[in-house]
Amino acid sequence: MAKKLIKNGIIVDGNGGEPINDGIVVIENEKITYVGNEREYQSDGAETVIDAQGGTILPGFIDTHVHMMFEYSPIAKRLETPFSFMYYQAANYLKATLHAGITSVRDALGADLGVKKAIEVGLISGPRMQLSINALTITGGHGDGYTVSGNTVDLLASDYPGMPNGKCDGVEEVRKKTREMLRAGAEVIKVHATGGVLSATDHPEFTQFSLEELKVIVEEARFRKGVKVMAHAQGAEGIKNAVRAGVHSIEHGIFIDDEAIELMLENGTYLVPTLLAPVAVLETAKEVGMPDSAVAKSKEVIEQHHASIAKAHQAGVKIAMGTDAGVMKHGTNLRELGLMRNAGMSTMETIVASTKTAAECLGWDEQVGTLETGKLADIIVVNGNPLDEIDALANNDTIQVVIKHGQIEKNILS
Repeated sequence: MAKKLIKNGIIVDGNGGEPINDGIVVIENEKITYVGNEREYQSDGAETVIDAQGGTILPGFIDTHVHMMFEYSPIAKRLETPFSFMYYQAANYLKATLHAGITSVRDALGADLGVKKAIEVGLISGPRMQLSINALTITGGHGDGYTVSGNTVDLLASDYPGMPNGKCDGVEEVRKKTREMLRAGAEVIKVHATGGVLSATDHPEFTQFSLEELKVIVEEARFRKGVKVMAHAQGAEGIKNAVRAGVHSIEHGIFIDDEAIELMLENGTYLVPTLLAPVAVLETAKEVGMPDSAVAKSKEVIEQHHASIAKAHQAGVKIAMGTDAGVMKHGTNLRELGLMRNAGMSTMETIVASTKTAAECLGWDEQVGTLETGKLADIIVVNGNPLDEIDALANNDTIQVVIKHGQIEKNILS
């Protein structure tokens, strides 16, 4: 693999420091070998040059909460779609995500080990993946597809080879189910610690799983060389239970309160806001057949969600970017940065949350998340300067070059 040299751009390296004007990044094979001023680099003439044309060079963005195997669609459409069709759809979702500048993701349920392998061996294009396989949920809780009609209509099929069903009740069932997810290849355990917006028979403030059950999940995960636990947690009591149990990251955090914030600060718990999720529910309700209950709950929580994330950020809680993509269209992920900015984060803080902090949340910070010598070459080039106009990143045409693991995946500059 030849050397590559990206030049004529502003470098925003993900660490939060001052940008480097007229900087260059040099790649050899899959690694970054130089980041800095062009005048301090001695070229050997062997590099393939990528001209950033005055744009900005950044680390590949990281979305810590996605669902790569689906986009929300009407129940009737789901019922008439053959099972295996979802894999072909997912190939498009993965490519759209990568081309949007997202080079790594944490899949929060739905993708199995085969999807990750297909990307790694080059069968399909997509971001680097960290898998949860499926989420643990209680009977009647968020993730249980039981409807008020008495019929069960799951958002995504489960209980097929490589995808255990996540429903479990009681300490011993929870222990076994966690082990099943780990056996299936989970690199992070996902648990629903509260109800949610999209589930028909609960509410975001409903608490799911006891503290003892949550502790068992964390314990079993840690036995596997420190696997972490991510918790869908929207109500305050569920958030606090999850943090007390040792959960690594809180997803959504809609009704976070002062006590929960203090606990998260004490424990170093990450917060993944997914501010785009309720916004997308309201925007796409008619188009994709969102249930009336989801629309009503989104209207109820959207202002509280914004206020909670603003309060947590102001208090110093570690925030990692995540979107809940799948609830909205894949490839629209970077709208989240504008929403985080609207919640009080600076534009640089939104970029750091989407690069360095997100990599730390995934435990991948020694490999990705910043532009530094020796790290994997996950790099994007964007038109203009996102520090001046962060909302421009929501337009995929702004993302002009995407490099993952040293390979050019998208280049509209050449």
